Amino acid sequence: MQQIDRFISLLQEAFGPLGPVYVLGGFGLLLVVSVAPLLLVRGTDPIEKLGRAPEGRGGDPRSRRPERPGVRREGLRRDGAGRLDALADPFTPKDEESVSSAKRMLLQAGYRSTSAVRTYYLARVMGAVTFGVLGFLYIFLSRGTEDLTWLAICSAGGMGVGYIAPNYWVTRRRQARQEEIGNGFPDALDMMLVCVEAGQSLDQSLVRVAGEIDHAHPSLAEEFQIISVEIRAGKDRAVVLREFADRAGVNDVSSFVTVLIQSTQFGTSVAEALRIYAAEMRDKRLMRAEEKANKIPTKLTLGTMLFTVPPLMLILIGPSIIDIINALTGMRN
Repeated sequence: MQQIDRFISLLQEAFGPLGPVYVLGGFGLLLVVSVAPLLLVRGTDPIEKLGRAPEGRGGDPRSRRPERPGVRREGLRRDGAGRLDALADPFTPKDEESVSSAKRMLLQAGYRSTSAVRTYYLARVMGAVTFGVLGFLYIFLSRGTEDLTWLAICSAGGMGVGYIAPNYWVTRRRQARQEEIGNGFPDALDMMLVCVEAGQSLDQSLVRVAGEIDHAHPSLAEEFQIISVEIRAGKDRAVVLREFADRAGVNDVSSFVTVLIQSTQFGTSVAEALRIYAAEMRDKRLMRAEEKANKIPTKLTLGTMLFTVPPLMLILIGPSIIDIINALTGMRN
């Protein structure tokens, strides 16, 4: 209670008798505006856009999930997206190159919503304002208005952290997703090779492999489902594969897509291309694992020096140092 009374008195001294009402009301409005984009925007499933869910495990039509009613849900989503567009429009850059770069980054991070770019820029602005206010309130409560330097530093630092935090989150999510796709791609190619050699087409093998790797590599399984749905919708296979490579953002996937498109154009064996490329992908994955293993001793060197050498030196020469100090003290006395 003493902290609350002190806080109220500080607000009244700084902003007048109605200072607590103004500050707390403005902060509450800021929180509502910051949380609004998360409530208005929901991830749009690219498979649901075609009006049906993907085939289940193994491509069996009987294992398809039932269609979910989405009339009212889509209506609410469109209304929320419209409000979000109006709210985020002042903060969205007008440069097509910047918007395209942000959209590609969000796609590679797994955000495929039509309003993902606007949400991203709005989150950066709202994060900067929110963290700036939090930094200001922290210094205001702890030091008051006496130290204006700390008020400015913490407010500016909070705004910087809030502005960078969404970009950091998306970058980390993109890196994790790319690593997951890269690690699961050799196994997926092996299963695709088995399906193709068993007589299934490439489209059927994609559906089957997506069902098999759904638990181990969900991001890659989702990409395979998107490829299958877009091909069934009538989209050109080469365009679909190139878009898949762009969404994945992995060099190995881009190279495989190029090989697969060339095999389809020149009429060569798809199974042979899968076999050769799957072997190369396994070798690359093994090399990456060996590279990480070889880096471990170097990374452990710093920890060993910091946490092993000082205690060892204390154990070895500590008693001698104590004896020397006692001897010098005795001689001085």
